[in-house]
Amino acid sequence: MRTSPVSLSSQAVQFREGAPTVRLGLIALSTDLTSEGDLFRQVPGKGVAIHVTRVAFDNPTTPENLRKMGPRITAAAQLLVPVQPLSAICYSCTSASVVIGDAEITASLQGVLGKVPVVTPTGAARTAFSALGVTRIAVLTPYTVPTSKPMAAYFSRHGLDVTRFDCLGLEDDRDMAQVSDRTMINAAIAADTPDAEAVFISCTALPVIDVIREIEKCIGKPVVTSNQASAWAMSRLAGFDDYKPAEYGRLFEHHLPGHSFGGAA
Repeated sequence: MRTSPVSLSSQAVQFREGAPTVRLGLIALSTDLTSEGDLFRQVPGKGVAIHVTRVAFDNPTTPENLRKMGPRITAAAQLLVPVQPLSAICYSCTSASVVIGDAEITASLQGVLGKVPVVTPTGAARTAFSALGVTRIAVLTPYTVPTSKPMAAYFSRHGLDVTRFDCLGLEDDRDMAQVSDRTMINAAIAADTPDAEAVFISCTALPVIDVIREIEKCIGKPVVTSNQASAWAMSRLAGFDDYKPAEYGRLFEHHLPGHSFGGAA
């Protein structure tokens, strides 16, 4: 059998025009089955590239295991260095953002990537409440009670009145990714209270973005979720101020308030 010698082509190389003008970074947990797909669906498709890396995480989802990710964030961010500049980067874990701290996560990422805006689901949620003019919230999480308690304290510390806080008692984020739409709808309606101005559904692992509009119709008030708030914040930071996909809830009707996502804890 004959093999032709390898040679350089005589054709001049040309590069494609119209490459993505906006690049967004995402750090997902190694066990996360939801964040990537949700972000891809919720940000503008044209002219946007999303670059994803992973950070090691070991279930169950406990404050202790979440805190262990802190030292690993820098290594994950280093894998995104070749794709700079980024318009924004999201560390996609709500409960870890609480126990590690928004400021600590921001410092770790900016220490590697420079002054890129850093979005955490908790910081994005607080910014969403500000945009919506909300100070009283009902909260639903998939976590256990011990993992949920730090989040209740986090929102209270940041001046939000939590009217009710329900959790589903799950420990593994791979199980959280399999929660049914009907469970999410029923649990969110049950968590709502008459005096709450919005419902926050926590956890980037939960597949909830498809039912945001239905929950909003049922309760007559805004619904904010971890992945929705993060995608909204990243879209606005990337300059898509007029991007308003109705299927992902009332939040996308609003502009980003004057927050820098610089990491105030």
